[in-house]
Amino acid sequence: MRINWGTAIVIAFIGFIGFIMYFVVNMAANDKYDHDLVVEDYYQQELKFQTDIDKEEKSKSLKTNITWKKTEGGLLITFPEDLDIKAINGSVFLYRPSNKHLDFETPISLSNHNLLIPDKRLLDGRWNIRIDWTYNNNTYLFKEAINY
Repeated sequence: MRINWGTAIVIAFIGFIGFIMYFVVNMAANDKYDHDLVVEDYYQQELKFQTDIDKEEKSKSLKTNITWKKTEGGLLITFPEDLDIKAINGSVFLYRPSNKHLDFETPISLSNHNLLIPDKRLLDGRWNIRIDWTYNNNTYLFKEAINY
């Protein structure tokens, strides 16, 4: 039996459509390819984006900004030395892009200018840190992507 060119084109189209459909079904059904939104309330977060920009600019006007370093005990966050620690309030939010179940938020409570996030709460890899804090009714924001 000989296949003419019309039949060959139809077979090629059916093969191509089957190939594409296999990958679409595989990607939709496999949990390995399940990607969540960055945050659950994405659109509400986007509406307050300008206030975050203003907070970040205000934090850059400080003499020294927040710094961090990895220690044996965990992640050590250092607040500016020239500020009164009793007037600092806020929260630290650590976001793990690869797994939203590892995200956590902790309030800022300082006894000196350092805040230690214990090593047992952090896995090695990429984290996004967001420190939203107030000092004397001024709001500040520190955001950075870190590799722990």
